[in-house]
Amino acid sequence: DEKEKFEPTVFRDTIVQGLNEAGNDLEAIAKFLDATGSRLDYRRYADTLFDILVAGSMLAPGGTRIDDNDKTKMTNHCVFFADEDHDAIRNYAQVNKG
Repeated sequence: DEKEKFEPTVFRDTIVQGLNEAGNDLEAIAKFLDATGSRLDYRRYADTLFDILVAGSMLAPGGTRIDDNDKTKMTNHCVFFADEDHDAIRNYAQVNKG
């Protein structure tokens, strides 16, 4: 039995790149996440996926982002960067439930 490597940074880079390429279109983001879910193991990387969808990048213990301000390792398409109104947050929640 060969064990699969646990590579959350590779997972992060793949998700962040796809989110950034989808632009501001939440429907395109939802489609990307649906399509990618068949290739990537969302269960294995659930914590990393949650960090990205909420904070825009991976989080270290204590809640600081692990991206060294490298724009290729972070996205603005997340809850933390959403407009601060009920409808905007609800739209992000709908994408995340999708």
